[in-house]
Amino acid sequence: MSFALILPGILGSCGKNWLDAKPDKLVVVPESLQDFQALLDNSDQLFNIYQASGLGEIGAGDFYILYSSWQSLYSSQERSAYLWEETSKFYNGEFSSDWQNAYKRILNTNIILYGVEKIKPAADQLNDWNNVKGSALFFRSFNFFCLAQEYCKAYVSSSADHDPGLPLRTDYDVNINVGRSSVRLTYDQVIRDLKTSLTLLDTEPKAKTRPSRQAAFALLARVYLAMEVYDEAGLYADSALQIQPELMHYSTLRASDAYPFSRFSTEVIFHSTFSYGIFNASRLLVEPDLYASYAQGDYRRVLFFSKTANGMTFRGGYSGDKNLFGGLATNELYLIRAECNARTGKVAAAMTDLNELLRTRWNGNFVPFETGDPERALEIILKERKKELVFRGLRWTDLRRLNNDDRFKVTLTRKLNGKTYTLEPGDKRYVLPIDENEIRLSGIAQNDRGDGQ
Repeated sequence: MSFALILPGILGSCGKNWLDAKPDKLVVVPESLQDFQALLDNSDQLFNIYQASGLGEIGAGDFYILYSSWQSLYSSQERSAYLWEETSKFYNGEFSSDWQNAYKRILNTNIILYGVEKIKPAADQLNDWNNVKGSALFFRSFNFFCLAQEYCKAYVSSSADHDPGLPLRTDYDVNINVGRSSVRLTYDQVIRDLKTSLTLLDTEPKAKTRPSRQAAFALLARVYLAMEVYDEAGLYADSALQIQPELMHYSTLRASDAYPFSRFSTEVIFHSTFSYGIFNASRLLVEPDLYASYAQGDYRRVLFFSKTANGMTFRGGYSGDKNLFGGLATNELYLIRAECNARTGKVAAAMTDLNELLRTRWNGNFVPFETGDPERALEIILKERKKELVFRGLRWTDLRRLNNDDRFKVTLTRKLNGKTYTLEPGDKRYVLPIDENEIRLSGIAQNDRGDGQ
């Protein structure tokens, strides 16, 4: 049996008794472990697509588009994210896709978490019960984290108790009014869900669209990196790599293929994607300086990019198709562990991880990086992180945290139709506007983006 999205309208009409009585003969209500697992496995319609990373990636500055392409974009929010538009002009009446889709997934995880607690598993069902609950917790934390990267300020410990966070919906009843939490409470919820899922999930998944203990370790590493808690980030990256450390040798891939990377490759730990029309290869043009940073012997130069009439475009996602990969993979973990080692003075270990990764990306002419200087090691690792994880939905988060450091902060600039647009480090527009319909219906406060809203 396959379950699609359970509509909020159905839930709103049923209140807390919706799972106890079917509201309509045509509505299929999940009741068994198999039902809940089927809902979780609805990956092509719900849990593994449209993750809330797209608008941030649009604004992250690694590509440009022609004015004609910008004009042809389907949605206002794509055009606005590209120019870091002011709040009042951002959505123009549209639903925020990233916000709405993430909260629909969160609602479904809450439904599953409520329903599974009503099931008393037999001994031979316990593993399945644990995986359903652990998966729901993982998906909820994944979506809260992605939302926080776009709709909350970057995590800064000194202000996290006061900076506005997300509405933390952890109940399946949509009639409960939930206000905004703090940034600290938002990250606390993400971490709590993930750490609980670690005690429930299998070490490795039956399918890469399903969460696993390795995926929970990997996501914890990503979360702690965003928080700039580098000792914890490095620890969890190492824990994930202890389970499965494999890397692809890019020399085995064919640059002549339309999409050189297969879906569910050996590096992929957890599969998830995001997509907007602006990322279409017919529109997206890679910034020339970024493309030039890949040397001739680097296989990524030919596997990630292809030439169009107007410049270089990107086609190297781990999704295996036109959608961008936003999931979890071992190459990210090597870079997290390398960065954290560099930041904590373990330079030799940091360079070992970096060189082990890069050897699989280069031809036989690769010369390993060598340095004993922690600052130089960190500089090299961050440059390679940008190149390796390009168009993975991570650059926006990296910019937000690295803008706190004078050594690595950058100013983003785009030109469109003769006008120049700029995003300075620390600009309030590094936080996106909350969905207008959410503001109207719930009454929560809009983000302060320095433009008077």
